[in-house]
Amino acid sequence: MTGGLDDDLRFALELADAADAITMARHRAENLVVETKPDRTPVTDADRAVEQALRELIARERPQDEVIGEEFGDSAGGGSHAGTGPRAWIIDPIDGTASYLRGMPTWSTLIALRENGVITAGVVSMPALGRRWRARRGGGAFADGQRIQVSAIAALEDAQLTWSGIREWDEVGRTEAIVELIRSCWRSRGIGDAWQYMLVAEGAADVALDPSVSIWDLAAVSLIVEEAGGRFTDLAGRPTPDGGSGLATNGLLHDAVLRIVGR
Repeated sequence: MTGGLDDDLRFALELADAADAITMARHRAENLVVETKPDRTPVTDADRAVEQALRELIARERPQDEVIGEEFGDSAGGGSHAGTGPRAWIIDPIDGTASYLRGMPTWSTLIALRENGVITAGVVSMPALGRRWRARRGGGAFADGQRIQVSAIAALEDAQLTWSGIREWDEVGRTEAIVELIRSCWRSRGIGDAWQYMLVAEGAADVALDPSVSIWDLAAVSLIVEEAGGRFTDLAGRPTPDGGSGLATNGLLHDAVLRIVGR
């Protein structure tokens, strides 16, 4: 197919519009309610409101489809990552909640469609920055309506790397590996969350990675990176957004990065 909008991608964009209306209304709100989940990550009333609203829209417009979301799990009751049917919407209502609750503009809503185990549509919306990315499998990747592609950087010493920070690498016992990778690259920036992957898709960065993430963090971004001509795997080199880690590159650098941080 071409880069046009089919019904599913158009619906994903409608979901993003609904999410943006909620998140922007609560961004920097003085009465924002913040709690700590059992995994010690923060969650706000906006996170839950977005996911609930999107679940209601999907139930109304796509009643046969399942939903897998960060806050309320799998609508089919099979666990937070499972899903038993052929179609499932995978939602992260606010990716970068810690940034959101501190008033930073670098958070996003992530929406993906998985069909028969394959991610086929993805949207990343960053309303506080006025940015939106989308992709349909086989139809290319677009940012704000313009087609995008990854960079042509072919050597690590010329590459710009984006990452989320040292603590996550400490927690998985891979600090030395990420430090070696950073020192092997021309430049590094601690950007994190979905934005770092979108920078790879646009060609502004060449490598982005996370040592510990969930499918809702990566489903949409993995497709957008791939449709922009890049490569996406987990840190074991498996081409999946559900491997518990994520690595996106322009493709030319992927094997070199895996040799340093792969596991």
